[in-house]
Amino acid sequence: MKRTISALMGKAAIAPLAIIGAAIAATPALAQSAPQGAIVIPDDVKIFGNDNPNVRKATAVVNGDVITGTDVDQRLALILAANQNEVSEEEMKRLRLQVLRNLIDETLEIQEAKANEVEVSQAEIDQSYNRVASQNFKQDLSAMDAYLKRVGSSPESLKRQIHGELAWQRLLQRNVAPFINVSEDEVKETIDRLKASKGTEEYRIGEIYLSAAPDARQQVYNNASQIVKQIREGGSFVAYARQYSEATTAAVGGDLGWIRLAQLPTELANVAREMQPGQLVGPVEVPGGFDILYLIDKRQVLTADPRDAILALKQISIGFKPGTTEAQAGERAESFAKAISAARGCGDVDEVAAGVGAQVVTNDQVKARDLPAQIQTAILQLSPGETLPPFGSLDEGVRILMLCGRDDAQADNGPNFDQLMAQMEDERINKRAQMYLRDLRRDAVIEYN
Repeated sequence: MKRTISALMGKAAIAPLAIIGAAIAATPALAQSAPQGAIVIPDDVKIFGNDNPNVRKATAVVNGDVITGTDVDQRLALILAANQNEVSEEEMKRLRLQVLRNLIDETLEIQEAKANEVEVSQAEIDQSYNRVASQNFKQDLSAMDAYLKRVGSSPESLKRQIHGELAWQRLLQRNVAPFINVSEDEVKETIDRLKASKGTEEYRIGEIYLSAAPDARQQVYNNASQIVKQIREGGSFVAYARQYSEATTAAVGGDLGWIRLAQLPTELANVAREMQPGQLVGPVEVPGGFDILYLIDKRQVLTADPRDAILALKQISIGFKPGTTEAQAGERAESFAKAISAARGCGDVDEVAAGVGAQVVTNDQVKARDLPAQIQTAILQLSPGETLPPFGSLDEGVRILMLCGRDDAQADNGPNFDQLMAQMEDERINKRAQMYLRDLRRDAVIEYN
């Protein structure tokens, strides 16, 4: 899957080491034995003063540019609106700190673009904002503005995020992309490997990776467990991946794209092998930390997927009058099913349905994979004119699906040469982008208030 360049690339949650004066220092013996450039911290650390470097107000000055508490609040409101679920006080604190880190990275990206004379006009920002309003919110601009204010954010906050993304993307395209090289032999080798693996299973997996030092594993495990709980209660996996994951895939909502299990660490491959699409698992312990996995989908390499078949369906339905009992509904459903089973295919069902007071809806562009999982397998086994068993409830009535036709999917030939080269180039640009941002963080002058 082609990965896009994003301003959120590589937002790892890196906790700085706070050293107060000369209070924390290695002994001469330790300093001499340590390799050059190593950070040496003695076992008997003593911190002077009551200041806790991990407890800060959510404001900062980044190379002279101010990030206010309002900036954090408004960006946090966007995330909470996307999750649409309650967030605990502890979770809120962690989320605020992550939002602050993201805003710091965003500020660094905008500053670096400006220093390199990379310009993003207000007209371009407004155009992207308008596109978000129409595509993501299905609203006009005034309704979009009102929505943002209603959830506690603002148009300015979203436009600043758009500014950061456009500036960073443009900077990478000018300063990084021209120096990325993928040879034709590399692409051909990848295509050959893909063809050789035809018929094997591929998995499209979402990940949230949290690093953990040996002495902090329990705390990170608890944090990961809390994230899993929030997602299972309705939180957005993509939103949590963007805010918490320390993997480079955070920029694309944790999406690893289509991969084979052999590409995963053994610990994750063993777990993913047993997962079903839509399943969330974790936290899974891996070297260096913990992973949360979400199986988006799975398929066979270069093989047509039956679920991509386009179906022509007729839905025949009846409703129940208010006050209908379960027993009465059962009798009515039984007689309805018997009448429809007597229909001689899709050409006859409309007349039969009219005779029993049923409604018929026709749709000849239904993709099998878009149907509920419990229906997909059954309906793909039908022949034209056959029906699924009736389903429904007292409130919604009874429905029967009849298959009228099926256009099977063609075998997927995989990405062509140009597509694969673009994908490999993007992956290398993303890795360079992470290193670029890491250098900006290292050299930044940041004051916390």
